[in-house]
Amino acid sequence: MKKPIFKRVVLKLSGEALQGRMGYGIDYEACASIAKQIKEVRSLGVEIVIVIGGGNIFRGASGSGKGIDRVNADYMGMLATVINGLALQDALEKRGVFTRVQTAIDMQELAEPYIRRRAIRHLEKGRVVIFVGGTGNPYFTTDTTAALRAIEIGAEVILKATKVDGVYSSDPIKNKRARKYDSLRYIDVLKKGLKVMDATATSLCMDNSLPIIVFNLLKEGNIKRVITGEKIGTIVKG
Repeated sequence: MKKPIFKRVVLKLSGEALQGRMGYGIDYEACASIAKQIKEVRSLGVEIVIVIGGGNIFRGASGSGKGIDRVNADYMGMLATVINGLALQDALEKRGVFTRVQTAIDMQELAEPYIRRRAIRHLEKGRVVIFVGGTGNPYFTTDTTAALRAIEIGAEVILKATKVDGVYSSDPIKNKRARKYDSLRYIDVLKKGLKVMDATATSLCMDNSLPIIVFNLLKEGNIKRVITGEKIGTIVKG
């Protein structure tokens, strides 16, 4: 059995990852598939933090584009991430994976408040920690949340789960000639405006030498492949 090359990771999931083949909301089969993969990785002794988006329910940026006040729209998007986090927690715990949900927005009846030392202690005890509510501030994406929390808890890498198998020069779905990158430097991502993570998140990772691996979540087993060092996806570093 291959051994993991990382001890502590942040897995960044989009809200769309939970909607599966549905156009909206939560597909419980998709949740189950993700939970199964996470359980497999956790059994290798890897400490896993999950940061999840809310785009399958409500996306703040698109809401503000339709006339909702931007701050209100962003808070609505944060609440959507809480729903997703609780759904993923349920799927994980049904498979015997102990979890804790921590939120940047105080809601004691649903989840713990985000406390860095408590999150680290949960990881040390073998629990999967799910961060929801973004940073708790408007105008910041869950990509930025993933970068910030990864740095705070001492994660070794951000695993950015997507619908494609890496970073391309342009959208590979629309452009069949798009070129896939095996590796990139942070500065090149910023200069070329590549859709890896938003500029704030990428800059945070660059300033703290935190690598990002972008890979395809839709191929089952890919989370384990990345964590055990298989060369899939695109790595951003240096």
